[in-house]
Amino acid sequence: MKRLRIFWRWFKRRFGYARLACVALLIGFAALRVWDPAPVEEIRVRTFDAFQRVDPRKKTARPVTIVDIDDKSLEKLGQWPWPRTRLADLVTELTNLGAVVIAFDVVFSEPDRLNPEFVADTYRNLDEETRSRLRSLPSNDQVFADAIRASRVVLGESGLPEEMGVLDKTLPVTGLAMLGEEPQRFMFEFPGLLRNTKVLEHAAAGRGLFTIKPERDGIVRRVPMIMQAQGQTMPSLSFEMLRVATGSGTILIKAEKAGIKSLGIKGFQLPTDGNGQLWVHYARHDASLYVPAINVLEKTVAPEKIAGKLVLIGTSAVGLNDIKTTPVSRAMPGVEIHAQVLESALTGEVISQPIFGISIEFATAVLFGLLVIAFAPLFGPVTLVALGAAFATALIGTSWYFYSQHRLLIDFTYPLISTTSIYLTLIFSSFVREQKQRKQIRNAFSQYMSPALVAQLAQSPEKLVLGGEEREMTIMFSDMRGFTSISETYKRDPQGLTALMNRFLTPLTNAILHRKGTIDKYMGDAIMAFWNAPLDDKDHQLNACEAALDMLERVDELNQERMEEAEEEGRPFIPLNVGVGLNTGTCVVGNMGSDMRFDYSVFGDSVNLASRLEGQSKEYGFPIIVGSKTALAVKDRFAILELDFIMVKGKKEPEVIYAIAGREDTAQSGRFQRLRNLTIEMLACYRGRDWQGALAAIERGRHTDEVRSLELLFNLYEERILNFQEAPPPDDWNGAFALLTK
Repeated sequence: MKRLRIFWRWFKRRFGYARLACVALLIGFAALRVWDPAPVEEIRVRTFDAFQRVDPRKKTARPVTIVDIDDKSLEKLGQWPWPRTRLADLVTELTNLGAVVIAFDVVFSEPDRLNPEFVADTYRNLDEETRSRLRSLPSNDQVFADAIRASRVVLGESGLPEEMGVLDKTLPVTGLAMLGEEPQRFMFEFPGLLRNTKVLEHAAAGRGLFTIKPERDGIVRRVPMIMQAQGQTMPSLSFEMLRVATGSGTILIKAEKAGIKSLGIKGFQLPTDGNGQLWVHYARHDASLYVPAINVLEKTVAPEKIAGKLVLIGTSAVGLNDIKTTPVSRAMPGVEIHAQVLESALTGEVISQPIFGISIEFATAVLFGLLVIAFAPLFGPVTLVALGAAFATALIGTSWYFYSQHRLLIDFTYPLISTTSIYLTLIFSSFVREQKQRKQIRNAFSQYMSPALVAQLAQSPEKLVLGGEEREMTIMFSDMRGFTSISETYKRDPQGLTALMNRFLTPLTNAILHRKGTIDKYMGDAIMAFWNAPLDDKDHQLNACEAALDMLERVDELNQERMEEAEEEGRPFIPLNVGVGLNTGTCVVGNMGSDMRFDYSVFGDSVNLASRLEGQSKEYGFPIIVGSKTALAVKDRFAILELDFIMVKGKKEPEVIYAIAGREDTAQSGRFQRLRNLTIEMLACYRGRDWQGALAAIERGRHTDEVRSLELLFNLYEERILNFQEAPPPDDWNGAFALLTK
């Protein structure tokens, strides 16, 4: 049991629930095919209908003629049923014309109502001599029987939905022989059997059921060749005609465990389905098969229409209700269906659904189902559509090949539907998984990214490369200045400090998100953010600098609100200030952490430098300090002021750092231009060891900078210069200043 659980866990991890569901679906479809309910069968047979409509049977010979009790004959000879003497004349004339076998697609279950003895007892005003002479005449049934006996006639019988009394066991039946399994259990069974009168049955050369049972949708596709009717095994009318025509004494029925395989007579074998039915290979309706009965009786029919033919006597008259629907025709007389069976059998143009066809269907469905389960998730949608189209084409083409070349019915709908269902299940599971992934992405990033970026990432999750990737990014660190002294004032009001922090961090966060930034983490009063991940942002340096300036403006607005609140409440006001460090460089970004917990974060030397720059903002007196890559990328859009050439602990190469003093309007102002020129002059003298020149530039700058915005910077350099005057730097000094603090 433990090993089974281990295997189950491994299987779920390796293949996932979607594939497990598809395996179950594959098994379910296999069970459905074994069960083969009516809707499944209907899909299959309608496919076979389409094949026959596209490629119906081509007539290479015409071995069958239909003597038609049509409307023209009824008009001339009177309503049906006709006197049996007229039918006797019909049989005699057909025999004289050379008919091989004559079969009636009608049943004569009762004596003729025009028999002479019936007339003698029925008509009034007849003298006794006339009545006596009528009674002495042979009955019409006997006359008809004599004509039947003189020819080779097969009488039609009908299966009924209920019993018709006790079956007369003395009536003749067709001899049967069985090979293999007991076939009766596979045959269609009719509770009742309607036979002809005794005199006719004993005179006939054969007897067969003409009952045609349409399928659920009313279409006649298969005709039973052997049936059970009221406990009696009976051949069909058409097959009995073949038996009589070949002179066979018995019919051989071959059956296997799966069902009936074939029916055989002397020198002839007809394949059937498991229930003993023949798939009728239909030709299109052929009017040339029909000869009106009146033409035969009036001897105006061409002899070649009858000579050497199997003759079926039936009706196409609308009023006699023997019209059927077939795959190739919506209105085909039932007698023509028997003719189609005989034609296809005699010309060898039969179609069949082989027993091994089910094995082919199963193997194809299982093989392709497993291939889809195994490989479909690995391909893209275009490839899958192309492969799916190729698969469907191959299935349909194979099925069509078997039909057109070998007249075998191999179903492609079962493997196609099975495989398509599995494919759609995988697509649906992929859709559900993608929606879940999008929801997770929204949940994971909604607190750290702008709603627009979250929506874009949710629509294109492939843009999020999990596990870490290397890319150029701009990193931001921001921190509240003087947090320790501020927190001291809230020593007895921790909830108030929390509210203040939230009030402080909210506008800063909004500024970052508004400029397409991603929040990495909050560290007390500090924020770490980055740009150009997880989505590409070609203007990440510009957006980061805009966000930094927005943060300063929003803090100013917050301070104004807090100052007004402090005045109203009569308490001291301590302004909030923020320092920001920005740096651009190559970083590694992705999901970092453990299997249990991870964060979407970034690391690298560029991240460390951004953190160091934020820490130095209070030293240089500028709230926004940026690295050289950031400054060079945005120098035309902001007021950029070079601050220093520093050596960061842990790095071998020094870095030029800059301050962002404002946007483009500030950069274009005369005051800023003068201060920047003085700063450039000061730095040039400083790095050239011209201490006096540097101090002079500082002094001029102090007089120019009326708002004292550069006072801390000037003081910092003045202190360094005084120290260097007492202890000069080494000869290889390049002007870089080593930061002693982080």
